[in-house]
Amino acid sequence: MQTDHNQFTIQGVDLRGMAGDFGLPLYVYDADKIIEKIGTLQSAFSGVNLKIKYAAKALTNVSILKLMRSRGIDVEVVSINEIRLALLAGFEPRQIMYTPSGVSFSEIRDALGLGVRLNVDSLPLLEWIGQTYGAEVPVGIRINPHIAEGGNIKIQTGHADSKFGISVEQRDRIKSLVDRYGLRIIGLHIHTGSDFKNADAFLKGAAVLFDLAMEYPHLEFLDFGSGFKVSYREGDHVTDVEDLGRNVSAAFQAFCGRYGREVELWFEPGKFLVSESGFLLVGVNVVKENPNRTFVGVDSGLNHLIRPMMYDAYHEIVNISNPAGEQKTYSVVGYICETDTFGWDRTLSEVRPGDILMFRNAGAYGYSMSSNYNSRFRPAEVLVYEGRPFLIRRRETFEDLIRNQVEVNFEEEITEKIR
Repeated sequence: MQTDHNQFTIQGVDLRGMAGDFGLPLYVYDADKIIEKIGTLQSAFSGVNLKIKYAAKALTNVSILKLMRSRGIDVEVVSINEIRLALLAGFEPRQIMYTPSGVSFSEIRDALGLGVRLNVDSLPLLEWIGQTYGAEVPVGIRINPHIAEGGNIKIQTGHADSKFGISVEQRDRIKSLVDRYGLRIIGLHIHTGSDFKNADAFLKGAAVLFDLAMEYPHLEFLDFGSGFKVSYREGDHVTDVEDLGRNVSAAFQAFCGRYGREVELWFEPGKFLVSESGFLLVGVNVVKENPNRTFVGVDSGLNHLIRPMMYDAYHEIVNISNPAGEQKTYSVVGYICETDTFGWDRTLSEVRPGDILMFRNAGAYGYSMSSNYNSRFRPAEVLVYEGRPFLIRRRETFEDLIRNQVEVNFEEEITEKIR
């Protein structure tokens, strides 16, 4: 995004103009930034047989999925409805990797009926696959490597107490089930969490996969998940993707030499591809001066962007209506009936009722984690592509809130009982 003291634009399109055209609150995404991130990752791993699977849960809008597909990116999903969205976006079933966690066997059956590939997350599921399909369905296996790395504990998924994956300490039980049912294991998967700063965590996980892979001679891929750290504030230590590419590629090539043939190297980036592309625009309802602090109350809340309250996540906040105003300190809060704080003690250009505030890095786990809490509407979404803003999701209405509710007429019920 380009900024100066008077203008905030995406590909030359003014954000304040989009706020006027599409209303507030509003999610806006920059397609150029997504394409740039794809190129960065492809360049870093140019020396290996790389396949990128976009983690759809980060931002599931169908138009975003179509943009990914148009750039040669496959997709990784975690639910049956994400599968359906990916198919709607034009992905072939073979391009969709389904990595569920603790879902019903009936959902697994439905997913396999759609032709997608499956990563198995538990020993009971592995045995059910063997009993139900035998060698008919090729699968990958998600391994829990017992590695505690990443940012907030809520996004660490590879430690010994995590619900995700089959413990590496159960490798003998995995192999026993594979041999008993003649299962076709075509891949091994690992995802230890998010917000890794360097290659070390990936290399630790890689060592586990490389060792285990020698027991499975027919592998087509090794899947390293993702977790690349992006910048949320000035001075943040982000993942050095070039260094990651050099180190992991070298280790992977050495493994392929030991394995006897080349397999595909997979990554499943979500946040890395879309986080920096996204901006949440909100309107200022009130500036409330208390004895100890000044609150800015906006027309949004944790129902639209839950990351600050759920993960203590930092999102830079900018007053784009008064960028040259006097710098003051505010706490920016939402309109939800909870402690609903976007940012404590933020230095912003003077904020006035009616101003527009912009939240950076709102592309990942923003809209996709939004809700109708307090019976509030979810916002519209806009994608700026080749210099034009496209509405890719309409703002919700009251009819959307009540569409699936079924009213009971208690007066009629009472009258019937009286009779």
